[in-house]
Amino acid sequence: MNDAPRDSLHDSLHDSLHDSLHDKHDKGPVLGRQVSGNSRYDPSLLFPVPRARARASLPGAAFSGFGEDVWHAYELSWLERNGMPVSRVGTLRIPAASPNLIESKSLKLYLNSLNNRVFADRNRARETIVTDISAVAGAEVSLELYPVDSERFAGAPLPGRCLDELRVPWADERPDPQTLRGTAGDGVQYTHLMRSLCPVTAQPDWATLVVESRGVSPTAESLLAYLLGYRNHREFHEQCVERIYTDLQRRLNPGYLSVQALYTRRGGLDICPWRCSRRDPPRDRRTHRQ
Repeated sequence: MNDAPRDSLHDSLHDSLHDSLHDKHDKGPVLGRQVSGNSRYDPSLLFPVPRARARASLPGAAFSGFGEDVWHAYELSWLERNGMPVSRVGTLRIPAASPNLIESKSLKLYLNSLNNRVFADRNRARETIVTDISAVAGAEVSLELYPVDSERFAGAPLPGRCLDELRVPWADERPDPQTLRGTAGDGVQYTHLMRSLCPVTAQPDWATLVVESRGVSPTAESLLAYLLGYRNHREFHEQCVERIYTDLQRRLNPGYLSVQALYTRRGGLDICPWRCSRRDPPRDRRTHRQ
């Protein structure tokens, strides 16, 4: 079973959010309440959530690995000097080593505050966004801008084995790493059935979860049963992926491990947190439903 009972884990996360979801200007938290958009550029809308408190609830009270939080922004727009709007799709990369993750609603509000901002050119817009988000994340982030019809964002079939046709017993409402079983070999396995809940609003977040392992791999049935335990689990996307990665690493000790969640779009944003046992570049995967 988990190191901490589910209720105490949820209480710890709730306390962490209560501590962190208050910005320095006393505007109050933006997550979980109705907020009007700002028609003027406002970087103070960006809201940090410290990673440390959630990582303290992981088995071993730490996260040991590499990775990035890869965001895709589909409603990215600003004005040229002549007043014409510009529309782009942005890929934002926040290192997993940064002290803070960025709360998604605050990121949406911040990006929307750029809509009536005039920039001399695309590079100036990109530099402004990178500077603002890096300051809140506490580490250097990167941003790539693409035309809205770029084929880069087209969905494609995933490699490996889809687990969705399996029938596994599921009665627990929490992820239990003790259900994981290993077998010798390499493999890529994925499921479209990943569901977790926002820790504040309890609204569902849907994802495709991809596990790549070498040396030792989780058995298909045990991996799916374990992942279904997240169905009513309340954590941010990034925290769920780190918990999955940590449980697999500690339980099975594979020679190589990569865990990536391809969350579906919400509010013009999707996020693909990725954690890995090596400093590899993240897999460039997209699904049709994102």
